[in-house]
Amino acid sequence: MITSISASVTTNPAPTPAYKRPGRTSDPNAEAVSATANARVKSLVYIAALTPAEGETVAEVFYRDKPHALAPQLAPDASGIIWMPDEGFGLAFAPKASPEQLALLNATQRPIAVACIQERSPKPAWRDKPSWYLIADEDRIIPLATQRHLAHRMKARVRSEQLDHTPLVTAPDTVVQVILDAASE
Repeated sequence: MITSISASVTTNPAPTPAYKRPGRTSDPNAEAVSATANARVKSLVYIAALTPAEGETVAEVFYRDKPHALAPQLAPDASGIIWMPDEGFGLAFAPKASPEQLALLNATQRPIAVACIQERSPKPAWRDKPSWYLIADEDRIIPLATQRHLAHRMKARVRSEQLDHTPLVTAPDTVVQVILDAASE
């Protein structure tokens, strides 16, 4: 479970290559923060991601624009943990996924603590490192206007495709190509 950005940075001091993890196994914002101090990290690739600026919270970025009509209502449980509702996977999170992929995503989801989305972000690595951003035009989780705003302010090289929120699952070849493009420069 993702409890806070600072805890994720402390327990994950170096970014984990995407090919070594089957899905979102750590906080991508924490990985980007820890990449700032890692000289081996030459560039960053964001895939339909929230990228808060220094002093900004994930919640501020997430709720910046009006949500998609099919976006699930996300609310914390009694313990302050936010889970994706079961129906949210097929309706919004991964509408292009197969039934088997949806079942796996649902079974392996990692919740996030409310405290994590309310924590102010430290200086992100995208301030100092070249960045690429894959905009998922059909994302029902992060509004298209939000993705465009984030990619623009980080001066990222942008690729925009007709993808849902989970291109790593539903369009892996596209994701690989963006990573290869970033690695080749």
